Formats: sequence, C-alpha cells, structure tokens
Amino acid sequence: MAWTKYQLLLAGLMLTTGSINTLSAKWADLFTARGCRDDPEHQFSHPFVQAVGMFLGEFSCLAVFYILLCYDRRRPEPKMNPGQSFNPLLFFPPAMCDMTATSIMYVALNMTSASSFQMLRGAVIIFTGLLSVAFLGRRLLVSQWIGILVTILGLIVVGLADFINGHKDDTHKLSDVITGDLLIIMAQIIVSVQMVLEEKFVYKHDVHPLRAVGTEGLFGFCVLTLLLIPMFFIHVGGISSNPRGVLEDALDAFCQIGHRPLILLALLGNTVSIAFFNFAGISVTKEISATTRMVLDSLRTLVIWVVSLALGWETFHGLEVLGFIILLVGTALYNGLHRPLLARIPQCAGLMEAEEQSGPEERERLLADNGVQANDES
Repeated sequence: MAWTKYQLLLAGLMLTTGSINTLSAKWADLFTARGCRDDPEHQFSHPFVQAVGMFLGEFSCLAVFYILLCYDRRRPEPKMNPGQSFNPLLFFPPAMCDMTATSIMYVALNMTSASSFQMLRGAVIIFTGLLSVAFLGRRLLVSQWIGILVTILGLIVVGLADFINGHKDDTHKLSDVITGDLLIIMAQIIVSVQMVLEEKFVYKHDVHPLRAVGTEGLFGFCVLTLLLIPMFFIHVGGISSNPRGVLEDALDAFCQIGHRPLILLALLGNTVSIAFFNFAGISVTKEISATTRMVLDSLRTLVIWVVSLALGWETFHGLEVLGFIILLVGTALYNGLHRPLLARIPQCAGLMEAEEQSGPEERERLLADNGVQANDES
C-alpha cells in the first residue's frame, strides 16, 4: 500500500527533526566563547542547561495537545480522544528517569562523536528486553533474544571503533571518549527503567501521547531548572569543563550565548526539534506503524553520521560502518522486521507462523515499548 502525501510528510519530519536534535546539540558543544569574567575563550560545555532546553521542547507538546483539542472540539463531530482523567504525579518517576538519563547523555555528547552517541543509544533494547522479562513477566521470542545478542556485538564493534579513533582524534582524549561511551550505555539502563515504569503504572491509563510527553517535560523542566541553583555552588574540580569548576554554571552559559549568539540558534534548534520530533514520531506510529518509526529512527543514525562526516566533525572509520550495520540487524531482529521477508520463504513460513502464534501480543507490546516511548531525546 502506497503512502499518502501526509504520511510521507510525517516520515520526513520525523527523520529531519530527529537528526537536527542530535546535530544541534553537538553543534552547541563545538562552540567556544568568553564567559562572564575575564576568562579566555572556552568550550560551551553546559549539558544541564541543554537538558533544560530539551525539556522545554517536550513541555511545549502539552500546549500542542490543548491547541489540537480546542480545534477538534470546534468541529461538528469531534474525533480526538483526549483520554481519561489521571493523576499527573504518575508521570513524576518516569520524568525523573528521563531527566537523569538525558543529563547524562548530554554530558557524554561532550566527550564523544555525534554518530557514536546515536549508535550506542541502540543499547536501550537490551535493557528494555531484560527488564520487561524481570519486572513485567514478559516472554521474549527467540528472534528477540538473537536481536539482543547481535546488538551487544554491534555495541562492542562501535566501542572498538571509538577506541581506535581515540588515538587519532585531536578533538577528544581517549579517556573522554571511553567515558562518554560508558555514560551513554549507563543512560540507556535508566531509559529502560523509565519505559518499564511507564508500562507498569502509566500505560494502563488512557492518556494521549502528546499529553504524556508534555507532562513529563513539565516535571523535567521544573525540577532540573531548580537543580541548576545548587549545581552553581557544587565544585567538582577537573570533572567540569567550565572555568569555575562547578557542576553547572548557568550564568557562564548565558554569558557565552551573549558573546556568541550562534550558540542560541543551536540551543533553539535542539528545543524546537525535540517538540516536532515527538509529535512526528507519535503521528507516524498512529498513521503508519511502530515498525516504520523504528526504521526511521535507524535511518536517523545514518543521517547524523553522514552529516557529521560532511561537516568534518569526525573522520571515516570502516569499523563504525560495520558496527552500524550490526546494530541495524539487531534492532530489526528485536522488532520483528525480518518476519515479512522470512514469511515469503516456504521453508521458513511455518516457523514464522508458529512464532507468531506463540506470543503475538507480547511481540506487539514490546515493539510498542521500544518504538512508542513517550520521549526520545536527544
């Protein structure tokens, strides 16, 4: 069945805004500017300020939800389901997981390349699958276990590529690259916990996806904005890249933006893109399928890598290509993208039917867990 123009628009919007989201965050990290004092120019290294901007973008989804709801109610026959009433505090625990994981990932993005950042985020399916078995009583299919093992292999290859590149890269020290990669993996564990919490306590309520994203964005924005105050006074020494050596210096960030206005453009690109990316992702799932959303998310990794190479932000490495392909295969196996192909082979058709009958609801739910999560940051 051919896609409609509207579906093509949604797919293009998701792919474009998703790529812009990571690229704009990395672009901001590459700027240098003077701060508030007479300090020399230094790198714009303010991951927590960037995370606040991302949550502001998610929070804007709540405004979009109410705008669409008001517009729908003006119709003679409203079609939009606003969902049932719910306690907003249900979203607080997953929002805190989101806030923690996002902040860690922005710290990691300062240390490694944009393409590795995006590829290593594929580790989320490993921890989501394992946690869903442990805490939700799920039963993974054989193809999903194989997908997890293939993904682990892909992560090892990408990590090895970063290790080799780290010896040749003048932008990042080898120790920073390794630390950044490990932080990204650690953040995916927290993201997986977020998904399990949403599945166990939130998804049983009929909540509109835009409203869910916006509510989590509201909590994340408010809490992290307040945390910027104590972070301004917490000295962490050499761990921090700002002149004062504190956990986060928001004033320094604003001064740097004042001296180099292009930083603001990069931050706005991150904020606006995450809002459109969430909207487009939810719409793609609704109008096309969750599988299509996963495919587009994989293509986003390719776009980010190609653009980073074109801009000279990183150098080409064959191992990274191999790692990307292996991760792509692992993601495809986990999400059942191999099934339509194997079903065409007579020798495999019976096996596919047996697997489908063994747990179709499990496969669809796990696919939705990984593809229709409330947010995708960064």
